[in-house]
Amino acid sequence: MSNTIALVDDDRNILTSVSMALEAEGFEVKTYADGDEALRGLSHRPVDVAVLDIKMPRMDGMELLQRLRKTSNMPVIFLTSKDDEVDELLGLRMGADDYIKKPFSQRLLIERIRALLRREQLVNADPQVKADPNAVLTRGPLTLDSNRHACMWHGGAIDLTVTEFLLVKALAQRPGHVKSRDQLMDAAYGEHIYVDDRTIDSHIKRIRKKFKAVDGEFAQIETLYGVGYRYKE
Repeated sequence: MSNTIALVDDDRNILTSVSMALEAEGFEVKTYADGDEALRGLSHRPVDVAVLDIKMPRMDGMELLQRLRKTSNMPVIFLTSKDDEVDELLGLRMGADDYIKKPFSQRLLIERIRALLRREQLVNADPQVKADPNAVLTRGPLTLDSNRHACMWHGGAIDLTVTEFLLVKALAQRPGHVKSRDQLMDAAYGEHIYVDDRTIDSHIKRIRKKFKAVDGEFAQIETLYGVGYRYKE
């Protein structure tokens, strides 16, 4: 059975082109032109992943997500052209699982959707069948469990998006070794998808903020200016 994706955007060109790309990949797609219409539709028929634009008439993406979260934990990806501060708000408070800045690659969106679907399958699977002990990475107070997409720091849960989880994992796998922004792009997005350097910097900024919310002294992710980032040994 194919997975169903909801696409919510007031730009008809995006609805048409992205839905065609998703359908070509075997997904069933439900399109909505505004948040109010989407809330009615998704309340009656939930989907596997919802892709929401932020700026929409009648009900914006943030309000739509708040209302959906009252009854559903369906994975949500935001499409945003907002600045970094608003993106932080989304990641930290709004309950989005991931976000992609406009203009975006359709291929990147499809890969993010697939990553969320894989995560949901693992979370909902029988742990006796799916769990892989080798998927748990421990670095001092840090624990990353790829089976459950779970991140812990000193025993406190850190709620990371798919992209953020992949970045932390890439850094923590080799403590003390510097990862360039290009290497981190490959880890989070794949070798054939390019994103701006500032996108990686924004992700790292949000990751640090999430860890500091649990531990104000968190300083494990170091910046080497002009080079990249590393996880402190």
